[in-house]
Amino acid sequence: MTNATITLTVDGRQIETRPGQTILEATEAAGVYVPRLCWMKGLLPFGSCRVCTVRVNGRPQAACTQPVAPGMVIENDTEELRALRRDLIDMLFVEGNHFCMFCEKSGNCELQALAYRFGIAAPGYPFLFPQRALDASHPGIFLDRNRCVLCARCVRASRELDGKTVFGFAGRGAGRRIAVNGEDLAHTDAEATDRAVAACPTGSLLVKRIGYAVPVGRRRYDQEPIGSDIEPAAAGR
Repeated sequence: MTNATITLTVDGRQIETRPGQTILEATEAAGVYVPRLCWMKGLLPFGSCRVCTVRVNGRPQAACTQPVAPGMVIENDTEELRALRRDLIDMLFVEGNHFCMFCEKSGNCELQALAYRFGIAAPGYPFLFPQRALDASHPGIFLDRNRCVLCARCVRASRELDGKTVFGFAGRGAGRRIAVNGEDLAHTDAEATDRAVAACPTGSLLVKRIGYAVPVGRRRYDQEPIGSDIEPAAAGR
């Protein structure tokens, strides 16, 4: 090891990384996929979804926010963590109203793709069927809060990438929801080309009139599972 590198152990394999990286960044660079949902390249880590939870020296940590340190022993692919991630993904489904077979984002949705990767054919928890408002007021953007998982990617992308404050959170607990800085989305400075719209990992924010431009069967996760671009072995799982 040199002064410019740090050596870690991930599931029994030694990898080298740079000081200042997070566990998620280090493992991705080494070709190890750590599942994630609220994390997005180019945004500051948020650590809300906890899908990226790993064990570091025996303790659970969010891989997207935890910096690397010399000698870390990281567990990423264990049955305990797979079960934890399945439960987290399962709860995200039942806490909203997700109808994948009718959703324009099907095949491009990260939540759906994670469910497929972890073998979730149907949720195991009771559906909550919350009452959530739609906002179709904007000429170019559709906001469907039924599909929102409160990852805050749109909130962060609006501020950090677009230089705007279109999106934010309102309410607390089970009533927490995505809000906009206007009477409705049409009364904001949001544009269909905003990075905040593209940042949504589900079908909560959609650009209108392009939903089926790419047909089902030829979308991002129709042929290869999520994570296969980082970890080719994932394609065989």
